[in-house]
Amino acid sequence: MKFKIAVAKGDGVGPEVVDGALIVLDRVSNVFGHEFEYTQVMVGGEAYDHCNDPLPAETIEKIQESQAVLFGAVGGDKWDHLPGDLRPEKAILGLRQALNVYSNIRPGILFPSFATASPLKQEIIKNGFDLCVVRELVGGIYFGEKGRDNKSGVEEAFDVERYNENEIERIARSAFQLAMKRRMKLTSVDKANVLESSKLWRQVVDRVGKDYPMVELSHLYIDNAAMQLIKDPNQFDVILTSNIFGDILSDEISMLTGSIGLLPSASIGEGTMGLYEPIHGSAPDIQGKNIANPVGAILSAAMMLEHSFNLKKEAEAIRFGVNKVFELGYGTSDIKIDGIKILGTKEMADLIAKNIC
Repeated sequence: MKFKIAVAKGDGVGPEVVDGALIVLDRVSNVFGHEFEYTQVMVGGEAYDHCNDPLPAETIEKIQESQAVLFGAVGGDKWDHLPGDLRPEKAILGLRQALNVYSNIRPGILFPSFATASPLKQEIIKNGFDLCVVRELVGGIYFGEKGRDNKSGVEEAFDVERYNENEIERIARSAFQLAMKRRMKLTSVDKANVLESSKLWRQVVDRVGKDYPMVELSHLYIDNAAMQLIKDPNQFDVILTSNIFGDILSDEISMLTGSIGLLPSASIGEGTMGLYEPIHGSAPDIQGKNIANPVGAILSAAMMLEHSFNLKKEAEAIRFGVNKVFELGYGTSDIKIDGIKILGTKEMADLIAKNIC
C-alpha cells in the first residue's frame, strides 16, 4: 500500500527527531511491504527565513495533497523579536486551524522499565501508568479575541476564553469514544466554580455522557486535577479538557514519565487527515548535537499509522521496538536512570528500527 506523508521538520531539534522517525518508517515499509511517499514542506522559522511567512500558502497546499503530516518542532531565540503573527509558533496554530484538527490526543505512558526515571515515589508508580489527555485544539483562549489598549491611561491586555456548545460536544464525543476503547473511565477537567465557559463545558459533557452509559464520568477542577496527577496518576484513564488546561496538564504528565522527549501526540478531526508531532519544543540549545530524544517523534509516527492509515499492526510493531530497546537498557541523555546505556538521536532510532519485525 502507498501512503502520502507531508514532512514538516521545522526548527531546532525538529529535523533530527523527524529524521529518526523516518528511519523507523522506512523499516516498517521494508518489513510490511508498504510505500511511504514523503513530501518535504517548510514551516516555522525556516519558512520565515525563506519567504517571510512561518506558514506559507505553498506549505498548506502540499499538506492538503497529503494524507497526514509528520511535524517536528518550531521556534527558537533567533525569531523571538518577531511580532506575534510572524513568529514560528504561528505555523502550528495555523496548521491546526487549516486542517480543522480539533482533537489533540496525548498519551502519557510510564514504561515499567523506566519507572525510576519518574520523580514520583516508586511505591506510587512501580508498575508504570497509562493515561491519555484529549485536548480541545482549535478553540478557547488561544484562538479567542485578544488585544491591548491604554484607554484608562494604564496599558492593559486581554485574551478571551470562548467556547460554543458544538465545539464542546465534538471534543467530548472524541474523548468518550476513546474511553470506550480503553478502560471506560473519563475525567473532564474544567474550572466551573469560576469560569462561565467551564460551566457550559461541564453542562455539555454531562449531556454527551448520557450517550455513553458504559463510561464512568467524573469532573475535576483544573487545580485539583494537577494535584491528583502527582498524587496518583494511575487513577486516570482518559482526561478531557480545554485547550489551555490540556496544554498545561500534558506537559505536567510528560515530566511524570521521566522525560518530555518520550511523548507523542496526534491532532485529528472528522476525517483521516491528522497532524502528528512530539510534544516537546525545538530545544535550540541542543540542536545539531545528536542528543535529542527521538522517541516522541517515533511514537507520533506510530499514531499516524494507526489513526490516519489504519495500520494497527504496524503501529504496534513500532511500540514493541521502542519498549524492547528500553528493556535492553538503552536510552538518551535526557532520561536519568542509573546504569542506562546512552545513545545518540540517530543511534537510538537505528536500534528501534532494528527491533521492528
